[in-house]
Amino acid sequence: MQCQTHPGSVIQTRPAFVSARVRLRGREMIKTIKVEDAVGLRLAHDITEIRPGEFKGPAFRQGHAVCEDDLCRLQRLGKNHLYVIDLEEDEIHENEAAAILAGALAGEGIVWENNPREGKINLHAGCDGLLQINVQALAAFNLVDEVMCATLHNHTLVQQSTLVGGTRALPLIMKRAAIERAAAIARQNGAVLTVQPLRRTRAGLIITGNEVYHGLIQDRFAPVLSAKILSLGSEVAALAFVPDDAEAITRVIRSHLSQGCDLLLLSGGMSVDPDDVTRHAIRQAGATEIHYGSAVLPGAMFLVAYLGEVPLLGVPACALHHRITALDLVLPRILAGERIGKLELALLGHGGLCQDCPECGYPNCPFGKGM
Repeated sequence: MQCQTHPGSVIQTRPAFVSARVRLRGREMIKTIKVEDAVGLRLAHDITEIRPGEFKGPAFRQGHAVCEDDLCRLQRLGKNHLYVIDLEEDEIHENEAAAILAGALAGEGIVWENNPREGKINLHAGCDGLLQINVQALAAFNLVDEVMCATLHNHTLVQQSTLVGGTRALPLIMKRAAIERAAAIARQNGAVLTVQPLRRTRAGLIITGNEVYHGLIQDRFAPVLSAKILSLGSEVAALAFVPDDAEAITRVIRSHLSQGCDLLLLSGGMSVDPDDVTRHAIRQAGATEIHYGSAVLPGAMFLVAYLGEVPLLGVPACALHHRITALDLVLPRILAGERIGKLELALLGHGGLCQDCPECGYPNCPFGKGM
């Protein structure tokens, strides 16, 4: 099995390593040999084998010493000639380059193993949490010639060990300065990929509406909201049913806060009817930052407000009909410590249109994946 690659550990004896690929950046190959003449030499990189529908992976790993028994298999892979590599002092092998790139891209909550396969290193979630991608920094990194990084969508909920990204240098050999430039771009504004654990909150639920409060209909909001809170690792610390009365809602908001709730979810009263007074009650309770309306369907009448550092989320009635709404896009980000304002709600518009699929497959769909 191939050991980890360390700086300076490859292609130091000239010319002791051979390649099946000819794409070396900026210079010509110095020697071509027949595959049968490569016996005893070591491969400079993984040689990939593809069996359609069955297998894709390395048939031979970097550092493998070519022996007589390998010749037929190499020829079946189309390798009738190999190329002797002589690495210059200012050049870098793809495996060492991949390790430098991975180290620059990976931030808090990202783990990776310095054991490249076919020149690529995968990045994994080191814990459960919310994947956060610096999209602009990722684009700047990928604009550098001959390097790449692909990731999952920003704001994807992930579990520990989930594959979240992969990076590599495209040529087998390239200039070290180019790799260092790409790494510097990745580090410029902090790491490109991070996973933020979700904080455990004491959530307070406030179910508004005369019809529920007076027992005319059975409440369905509390079970829905409770399930979402519990699924993200938090607890429901307080629950109250309140009529459509601004003063009563304000009192319950303050009561929940006095009980130590650090997140409030208020259902109902989010539309424009005269008796929808929940927004007025939130303002009356002392919220100084209120953002009403999101660029999401379903969830256009979603509300985010803050009482100091405590978020208040106003959940419109669409959450009773749709399994996934704006709440499901915003709540994990709140729990990951992000402060959601008008800009964040506006950016949800790209990808914020639910297709109302007969069988919902969220999160394995485009909904909410624009930014």
